[in-house]
Amino acid sequence: MLPPPLPPCSSQYLPVRTLTLDIGNTAVKYGCFEDDVLLETTDCTPSELLAVIQRLKPEHAIVSSVTATTPEWTSLLKSELKGTVLEFKPATTPLPLQNAYATPHTLGADRLAAAVGAAWRRPRQDTLIVDAGTAIKCDLVQGGHTFRGGSIAPGLRLRFQALHTFTGRLPLVELPADLAALVPLTGDSTTTAIQSGVLNGAAAEVNGLIDRYREQFPELGVVLAGGDAAFFQPRLKGLIFAIPELVLIGLHRILAYNVEL
Repeated sequence: MLPPPLPPCSSQYLPVRTLTLDIGNTAVKYGCFEDDVLLETTDCTPSELLAVIQRLKPEHAIVSSVTATTPEWTSLLKSELKGTVLEFKPATTPLPLQNAYATPHTLGADRLAAAVGAAWRRPRQDTLIVDAGTAIKCDLVQGGHTFRGGSIAPGLRLRFQALHTFTGRLPLVELPADLAALVPLTGDSTTTAIQSGVLNGAAAEVNGLIDRYREQFPELGVVLAGGDAAFFQPRLKGLIFAIPELVLIGLHRILAYNVEL
């Protein structure tokens, strides 16, 4: 005879909502997660973030900044949320991976958060992160468990601005509207010559770094993120994993590790 059925559970599992806040050099971006699913993300101001909090009602939050301290944002979150508000500090915040960087107190929070995100998405695998934004950062996560560091170079806009600022006559050239469009190798005007030098040069630079890393790590995977990822994606060699919100994903995993979600 079968045993009698169990009585219905009196409580149901409720997913946990979290908020990740990434304060960068040029913008502030939030991500709202429900468990490990990213519900929405966009740039925001403090007043816009307040409306987001009131609408989505997250329980916990993490704040990360590459610029300065974050009292305005942190105070807002602490006043509105019932759970933990974690200020991410690369040198001291516990992490779900090893940090082998020699100067963790100088390490940008975005670089380390991206490494955590890559390790979570590609466990036990060697991964090179190409984060293309204000700066172009190429960072190695070895074996899916150790952040080794990498390189930092000027981003595309900084390269255009430097040519204009530090020369007498070169114009300020903007990024093309279509980032995936072909850039002629041989520019036939000053503007197109600058575009070729900056854009084709940056692509060649990153591809060269990828080749060097693959000499050491033959099974290396490349994860592409950042605001200028659309430019690099069709130009990089080999299999590329595009994860635009890698920093937010990493911040969410750091928060989950610290509050045991």
